Amino acid sequence: MSALTIGIIDYGVGNLASVHRCLELLGYRCRVSREPAILDHTDLFVLPGVGAFTAAMEALNSFNLVQYLQQQAHNGKPIVGICLGMQLLAEASNEFSYTTGLGLIPGKVSALAPERCHIGWNTIEVHHRDMLLKPSDGMSFYFNHSYVLEPPVEYQSALARLGAPFTVAVRHDNIVGLQFHPEKSQGEGQKLLRNVIEGLCCA
Repeated sequence: MSALTIGIIDYGVGNLASVHRCLELLGYRCRVSREPAILDHTDLFVLPGVGAFTAAMEALNSFNLVQYLQQQAHNGKPIVGICLGMQLLAEASNEFSYTTGLGLIPGKVSALAPERCHIGWNTIEVHHRDMLLKPSDGMSFYFNHSYVLEPPVEYQSALARLGAPFTVAVRHDNIVGLQFHPEKSQGEGQKLLRNVIEGLCCA
């Protein structure tokens, strides 16, 4: 079977280089673009992200990517959001000011309390109904964030704990969000990313 082609959404912010390197290391072809004519010829989208929710949504809107991503998701295109990219999948965020998101996962993004920042390695607890993430249950991944998307429980795929539990992975059909950085989480991160991509594209 030929290698899958991954469309990495380039909206002017995000951790494009590290995601690109990781996916190529896993053997995938990558197209980094914001042009629908190019992104149309891919098997799955990765929406990376590092930074602020409001600025990211402004960038997506300025490149006319919001409706495009919504329509592609509606048509069944697999999408994987990483870190801020996961938060952008939400209905809205309260970071700095109320901002509407892509609306692909129910729920809103708010500050992670009581800690303002979550930086470093943490173990994830996978809901065993999620077969894509199940092999990574109990593994540790790298985090760097201070806001979190909390969806209805039926969309939660994995939790982590900073005292209280909080959501670190979500799924709704062909849409997966990962709050941690698999591309910076060494071998376990690569394994998880491969499982998610292959699982979504073969579903």
